[in-house]
This record gives sequence, structure tokens and C-alpha cells, in this order.
Amino acid sequence: MITVFGSINMDLIATTERLPKPGETVAGNGFATAAGGKGANQALAARRAGRYVHMAGAVGKDAFAAEALALLDDAGTDLSLIKHVDGPTGTALILVGGDGENMIAVVPGANGLVTPADAETAIGRMSEGDILMLQLEVPAAAVEGALSAARAKGITSILNLAPLIPDAPRLGRLADIVIANETEFERLAGQEGMDAQAREAALVRLHAETGQTLIVTLGADGVIAIRDGSISRAQGLKIEPVDTVGAGDTFCGYFAASLDDGLDFVSALRRAAVAGSLACLKAGAQPSIPTIEEVADRI
Repeated sequence: MITVFGSINMDLIATTERLPKPGETVAGNGFATAAGGKGANQALAARRAGRYVHMAGAVGKDAFAAEALALLDDAGTDLSLIKHVDGPTGTALILVGGDGENMIAVVPGANGLVTPADAETAIGRMSEGDILMLQLEVPAAAVEGALSAARAKGITSILNLAPLIPDAPRLGRLADIVIANETEFERLAGQEGMDAQAREAALVRLHAETGQTLIVTLGADGVIAIRDGSISRAQGLKIEPVDTVGAGDTFCGYFAASLDDGLDFVSALRRAAVAGSLACLKAGAQPSIPTIEEVADRI
């Protein structure tokens, strides 16, 4: 079983011909709302990959709450660990340029009220050998509590180091498996401006220090990882992206689901990379997450 402990948002998405520079105003050509939040996105991806998933987090008592949970509910995700708090549901303000790249500002709302006690409740529903998936859009104290409780109970923890908060390097050391993009990995390694050779050397060094499984997503260049002393690589699909919002979350959710499904490590990386590629072909975070059948057709 997979439990995702993390954020639940409504995404407010504007599309533009190109992303603005600092201080610049550009004309938009479209607007949409979509359910999002890194936690909810990853939970939905794991569920669409065919696994049983609990989502743990918080929403507000506002008009966005039901809409933010609708796709999770429709997919059959267990929502019994979600609390409803006074105030607004979390929101993300997203600009998507004509090349598919994006800029995002996140307003935590209810996500900021997730506590270590909520982490204890979520972990209390889990068993040894289950998988816990986390990100960094809820308070660091809650993430730390969940990671510590998971380790004490023999639960496999996967931490996605996004967004890149100041506590990310410290929290990253507490997880069994860490997933990061290139920028996040540089912060974890304490080394900026890595080329491919330096990145691989840093992976080997950190793995030797911690024994952790480390995964670095590289966008169009696929993914590189280290586990049990061995470097692995996987490629996604060659695509023309429409919208990269949610691609990383899709990778994370599909990777967790693949491990839960019993796939070997390299196969899990490949399936997750393909799913992440397919998520770039549609607009929006959750609406773009592919089904397991769509992914299987492209592997």
C-alpha cells in the first residue's frame, strides 16, 4: 500500500506565448483551473498506475476544496486521512509559456496547517513494508515527523525534494529514497553547476555516505540513479511538450507505484520516465497524468 503525505491545491493556470521577464507584463492567451498540489498529483499518479493509495493532507472550508479532491475521489483514492480546516485550500498560480516551460507561485493555505500529529496518524495506519511518499509543500516539521515515524516502523520512505526549501538537504538525509531534479540535487550535494560527470561523481559520493537510493530526473535526458552501489539510467519518450506542469509528480507517483507493484528498480525508473513524458502532452497537472494502459502502450 502507498500513503502520500503532502499538499493539495487548486491550480490557477494562465498560458502565454512566452514567460515574462522580471518586472515585465505579457499578454495571456488562455486560463483554466485544475486540481493540483504535489502530494495530490503524486497520489493520483500512483492510483492511475493501478495501486491502492491513501492521501493524507488538508484542505480548507472553501469552494476550492471539493474541486481539489474531485479527481482523487473519482479515481478511488482513500481520502479518509484528509482533514478540513478553517481558511482557504492551497493554491498554485501557474504561468505556462509557448514552449511548455512554466513558472509557479504556491500559496500554502490549508497545507500550512498540516502537523506532526497528522504525520503520526497517517503512519499509524501503515504497516511494515508499505511505501510512504512525501514532498516539501507542507511544513518541514510534519515531513520530518513522518520520515522519522516511517523509519521506526520499517516503512519505505520516498522524498521528492520539491519545492526547494532551506530544510531540503537536511530532510533529504532522512529518507530511504530521494528523488530530485538537477537543481534540487545540486543543493543536496552542496555543489552548483554540475556537468554530467560531476553529477555522477556526486551521486556516488552521497550514496557512499548515506546508503540511500538517489534518483535525479533530467527532463528530456531521462533519469540517472544509484542504488546498492550501481548506477542506472532510463529514458522517457521523445516528445514535443505541451505543458510540463506535473511531469515530475507523475514520475514520482509512477515510480512509487512500480515499486509497490514489485517491478525491479530499472523497470520502475523506465515506466516512471515514460509516464512523466506522457504527462507533458496535455495541459494541467492532474488532467495530464496518464493511465497505466497508456503508459504500457509506450514502453
